Amino acid sequence: MKILVLNSGSSSIKFQLFDMNASQVLASGMVEQIGESTSQAKLTTHAKEDFSASKPIATHEEALETMNALFAQSGLLNSLSELDAIGHRVVHGGELFSTPTLIDQSVLEGIRGLSALAPLHNPAHVVGIETAIKQSKGVPQVAVFDTAFHRTLPQHAYMYALPYELYESLHVRRYGFHGTSHHFVSKSAAAHLNIPYENFNAISLHLGNGTSATAIQGGKSVDTSMGISPLEGLIMGTRSGDLDPAILFYLHREKGYTIAELDTLLNKQSGLKGICGNNDMREIGLMIDKGDEKATLAFEMFAYRIKKYVGAYSAVLGRVDALIFTGGIGENDSRLRTKVCEGLGNLGISIDTNTNDQRCKVITPIHTQNAPVATLVVPTNEELEIAQQTQAVLVK
Repeated sequence: MKILVLNSGSSSIKFQLFDMNASQVLASGMVEQIGESTSQAKLTTHAKEDFSASKPIATHEEALETMNALFAQSGLLNSLSELDAIGHRVVHGGELFSTPTLIDQSVLEGIRGLSALAPLHNPAHVVGIETAIKQSKGVPQVAVFDTAFHRTLPQHAYMYALPYELYESLHVRRYGFHGTSHHFVSKSAAAHLNIPYENFNAISLHLGNGTSATAIQGGKSVDTSMGISPLEGLIMGTRSGDLDPAILFYLHREKGYTIAELDTLLNKQSGLKGICGNNDMREIGLMIDKGDEKATLAFEMFAYRIKKYVGAYSAVLGRVDALIFTGGIGENDSRLRTKVCEGLGNLGISIDTNTNDQRCKVITPIHTQNAPVATLVVPTNEELEIAQQTQAVLVK
């Protein structure tokens, strides 16, 4: 069974082709700078063969045609119609979608209708889905929602203390994101520890340019740090995370910030970048080594906020089987993992510095031998999770 996974953005499409029978990635790639004067497309096969194109690509339809041409050059696929299914990453499922869903016109309209909750993502997903449907006649299309894993949050965890009418009329509530990643790594961790997933309690930390924490109880998400949007919660590369809402009123009164300017400030100019001018943790590490005080401050703020969430979610769960680090930073930054876990012995969390210092390409336990809580580095694979969920929808 061949399944193509697509993640459509406003100016890019990421893709990965899976042979589910062989449990193998056949190829992966991206079409970038759609709509610009020069666009780039690249495909890399499982055999590490590269195929690329550099030319103007005006639309998503042209992007998929270019992708299809690269697949034909590689010999892996002559037409999208040869696929068994296409799985689409969709950021926001709102309260409409709680499971992977076979796409028909009503589902497509439902995704489109949620654009107000995810204006930067859902409209692009709709364009990508519509284009894929046109170019792969008869191939089943499945939507896998980033928010779906968090639909098990209890009401006391997802509601905001705002007038209840705002929830009823505008669906203002916590939705959470990175659900596909949190689901994948928590299942992987439970299997690694030989704990039945339905009995598994964990704190999952997805740490990349976007960061989020999730409390998982009995294999279900019961709390998560991101909210109605991906802005709430942990400090991120360019997003502020949690802050006092009164800051926005203050900036408006004192500096005349407009709503659009505040949106840009909090989403694109804050976080690590706002503190030290850089949102790449690898670069920040080099800056710290050179004695940069703002880089050190940004790093310490980042780790401190994560530590606070670990403590809070430990209280929520009561029993924690595992603390999971994943995402680009979580998987690769041993200094950050050390800083987060420092002083958490009272919660049963203690890491071994020797194992923690290694690069982790597979599931790697980094806790000390007798630590009550397993601390694991678990490489995420959201594309594989989407492919597996897509396959599950087809075989129901």
